[in-house]
Amino acid sequence: MEELIAKRYVKALKDGIDLASVEAISDVFSALSDSFKDDKFIKIVTNPDVAMEDKSNILLEAVKSANSEKLNNFIKLIVENRRIEVIPAISVELKKDIANSTKTYEGTVYSDSELDSKVISDLSSGLSKKFDSTITLNFVKNDFNGIKVAVEGLGVEINFSKDRIDNQIIQHIIKAI
Repeated sequence: MEELIAKRYVKALKDGIDLASVEAISDVFSALSDSFKDDKFIKIVTNPDVAMEDKSNILLEAVKSANSEKLNNFIKLIVENRRIEVIPAISVELKKDIANSTKTYEGTVYSDSELDSKVISDLSSGLSKKFDSTITLNFVKNDFNGIKVAVEGLGVEINFSKDRIDNQIIQHIIKAI
């Protein structure tokens, strides 16, 4: 639900502005989104006893450095419509929109064993060619028995599981017998 609301707000926010301005606004919303990790901040902005004007002033002070009248009006609109909790979703949607506009995506490589940076670089360049985009991959070591590549913005997930390959070899041998 928040995602749908955030998409509408992002569409309205980026209407009539260039990509550089959208990126600047995205940075501001990213910083605001980080504020939602603080319990005290959440208690203040979600507390019904705190006046809407005070909530608006807190958020406007946070975005003051952007020096944008459009952004200030947007923050006032969010507060007025009681949609403050949608700010992190707006941040995510802005990042997705920028990634789609610039065709620049970030992905993650999961594996239980260490991978050489050359392998990750080769995976990144291969996926970049395949999807005609710029894809940057980061390595995360976890308990996945094989290699799994996930690029969230493109909706792509590729995995090579050692267990699945072993099972397929066994099935092939059984069929051959």
